[in-house]
This record gives sequence, structure tokens and C-alpha cells, in this order.
Amino acid sequence: RVAVVGAGVSGLAAIKCCLDEGLEPVCFEQSQDIGGLWRYTEHIEAGRPSLYPSVISNTSKEMSAFSDFPFPEHFPVFLPNALLLDYLRRYAEHFSLREHIRFGTTVVSVRKRPDFAATGQWSVVTETGGKQTLHTCDAVMVCSGNFSEPSLPLQSFPGIERFRGQYFHSRQYKHPDVFQGKRVLVVGMGNSGVDIAVEASRVAAKVTISTTRGAWLLSRVFERGYPWDMILNTRLMSLIKTNLPAPLSWWLINYKANRWFNHENYGLQPEKSWLVREPLLNDDLPSYILTGRITIKPGVKEFKDNSVLFHNCPEEEPVDIVVFCTGYIVSFPFLEESVVRVENKHASLYKYVFPTHLQKPTLAVHGLIRPFGAIMPVVEMQARWVSRVFKGLCQLPPQSVMEKEVNEKKKNQVQWFGLTFDEVLKTEWLVYLDTLASFIGAKPSVLGLLCTDPWLALTIFFGPCSPYQFRLGGPGRWEGARQAILTQWDRVLKPTRTRVPAGSSSSF
Repeated sequence: RVAVVGAGVSGLAAIKCCLDEGLEPVCFEQSQDIGGLWRYTEHIEAGRPSLYPSVISNTSKEMSAFSDFPFPEHFPVFLPNALLLDYLRRYAEHFSLREHIRFGTTVVSVRKRPDFAATGQWSVVTETGGKQTLHTCDAVMVCSGNFSEPSLPLQSFPGIERFRGQYFHSRQYKHPDVFQGKRVLVVGMGNSGVDIAVEASRVAAKVTISTTRGAWLLSRVFERGYPWDMILNTRLMSLIKTNLPAPLSWWLINYKANRWFNHENYGLQPEKSWLVREPLLNDDLPSYILTGRITIKPGVKEFKDNSVLFHNCPEEEPVDIVVFCTGYIVSFPFLEESVVRVENKHASLYKYVFPTHLQKPTLAVHGLIRPFGAIMPVVEMQARWVSRVFKGLCQLPPQSVMEKEVNEKKKNQVQWFGLTFDEVLKTEWLVYLDTLASFIGAKPSVLGLLCTDPWLALTIFFGPCSPYQFRLGGPGRWEGARQAILTQWDRVLKPTRTRVPAGSSSSF
């Protein structure tokens, strides 16, 4: 019996993979519906992620799909949150997942049972309608996400206590009306920060983004108008990035990022440009900078009563509203600290999934990784691996081997999700997927296919690494995988080619 905490993207994948392996999942979801991060509510619910209504997925539908359940062909290439939630509901219905979910049920605590060393079992206490219940579970999948507890380090912003304007964390943002006619400062340059700045600039008197480090910016509309991830996340590109010497890999990333526009001219060039950090996805920011709607400034030095002072800028900037886009804290309030250790916003987990020190590998954390690519295939692959470990079909390495790998990552201080440039290449999106797929015997063999199905092999190697590749063979093999791969571009063009001029080519 497996307890699944949360019915968002990770939780739904976990339930489905447990069922595939003949395990008995019971999912506890504190809200009244599935969807997690992608279920928009007008009011902010405690302990749940909060979405603003204009959020659109940063990864394309073909790269974001669960590996045996493509998006409907008429869905747009990048998904508004309502359609992504619709997809999750279709997924839950298709695989009959809802009957395994207990809604309105909060997980209060997850503790080892006294006989854990022998059985690996857990005592899970849940609360429904004020009444607590104790469950004994053979394993636990933690799918509660990490976008619920905002990080708002006000102590890092001198003078904020005397600032007379309004300030709030991006988690509280819903609609741009609050910025009408105001002078707005957005602190932080993650995806949410840039989204909010762009929305605010349409109604505000002035919008400024403060960034200490700068960032690389990509557009969803990439080379020749194709989705960015279908061009960049291919096996060929991954091979190039992970095998070139670091300076050449850096040059390639620099070249790709600056083909759209020169980041230095727009004040966006990363401070230490040789370090790879999380890229941003936004289609509007460069044009909004060009038209003066948004100004980029360095990090905040000090707040005054009605203004702000930036580093290396002598003049004060008048400000009415500050939005802190300063990220989230990784926390598991229902777990003892000894089970999952969180240090410097990062949990010590083998392959970002398993605590290394448990006597029995019966607890796994899902989704605590933010790769440069779609998260849904990643959490699904984690669930496929974890469910087979729980069933005893896959073995983890000895504790010393797992701890050594985790500690090597910890030594790195520079952050792309906490990793240095070289480490990023080792945990690159496709490399990570391939690693977990090889654990369960589902990694596709391009060379093997070259002999038996050369067209499919070439499509897999040179084309986008869509998730269906991991259903071609091994456990969980899906009969429709080959067809889904060969028709992926058709599903990309279907929602955009709504007007086809006479005599135009039908090829992509």
C-alpha cells in the first residue's frame, strides 16, 4: 500500500505508475480537486500553490505530455493553464485515477513505524473535517510540490521597514489592476517576475525590474517559428552539449541565446556570463524594453520612504508598489527533518528522489528538480522508477555510493538549481531522463533501431526528444509510441495552420 501525498502533476503520475506495477496507491489531496499548481483559484489557499490566470506553459505540448497520453491535436502548442488542467483531468479519467484519491484530506505527519528497519513501513496521519486518521503504509510518495511556501527575505533589503508603499510576494499576485497608474518595481528575474512585469507595464505608469545576476532569455517561438524545446532538446543537441569542452559548450549556449537579440544591449547579460543559470521564457520582454515600458536595473541597495536606490546608480527611483519575486522555500512540514534534510533550499536526495540514509528505500520525493525542459515527463519517469523500486524490481546502489554522489553535488556553490556548469551538463534534462529510463529498462536504443526501424531511429536522434520515446520498449511499453513520435509535428501544426494558402507546402 503506497501513500501518495498530493494530486497535482506528480501525484497523478505516481498513482498511475503504482497501478501499472500492481501496487495499491491511496492519494491524499488537501483541496477538493486535482491539478495542484495548474488549478487556478481566485483566492489564495494556504498550503497550495497560487496561480495567476494568464499563466501559460513554458514547454510545448509534445514535449510536456505524459509518455503514453499525447495532448489532443487541437490543443494549442503552449498551454494556457485552464487547458493544461483539462489535460490532467482527461488523464485522470482515462486511467481511472480519481477513485484512488481522497479529497479534502491533509497529511499531518509521516513517521517511521517502530519496526521500520525490518518492514520499511510508515505511519501516516491524515485529517479530514477535523478528524484525524492513522494509516499504515508500505511506502510513501511525496508529491506535494515546492511552490507553496514563499521565500521573502526582507532582511536582505535595507530600509524596507520604512517604505510607505505597498509590497507583496509574487504568490499573492492575481490581476494587473492593482498596478493601474502606479510606479512598479519587480524584484527578481525568474519567469514569474518577468510575466508580472510585462502584465503590469500595460496599465502601470512605470515598471522596473531589479536583477542582481541578469538572465538568458528565450522565446517560445524559436528558430523558424518552431517551439524552443523541440529544437533545443534533441539527442543530437544533448550529445553536443555534454561532450564539448566547457568553453565550447558555453560559446554554443551564448550563441544560441544571443541570436534573438544581444543581451548586453538590453541590460540582461548575466553578471558572470560564463555561468549557466536558469533561462527565462518570455516572448514580450525585449520589445517592452525597446518601447520603454520596462526598464532593467541592478540589485536593490536600499529602500527609502517612497523610492528605491539601486547598486551603482546614484539617483533614487520613485516607487509605489514592490513585487518580490524571490522564489519559494522547499519544505515538508509533515516529515521529520531526519527523513529529508533540506539545506540551502536543496534537499539531499539520490537522483533528486531518494533519501540516502533510510534503512529501507520506501520513501521518495517527486518533482524536486527544475530541469531545462518539461517537468511532466520527468516526474512520470521518477514515478516509473520509484514504483519499481518499491516493488523490488529495481535496486538502489549501496548507501555509501548514493551519499558520495549527493555530497559531490553539494560541494558546488554556484547555482543553476544549485549546480555548477559542469554539473548541469551531467544532470541535463535528457541525460536525467535517460539515466532513470536505463534503471527500468525503458531507454530507447538508437543504434538498435537503426537496424530494425531506421526512419524511427533518425527521427529519435535528430528530432525532438518527445516523451513517447520512453514507451517504445521495456516495462510499460505502449503500442502507440511509434505512431505518436512520427506524427508529433502534425500535432504541432494542426492548431496553427488554420489558414493554408493555395499551393503551400504541407511539410514542416
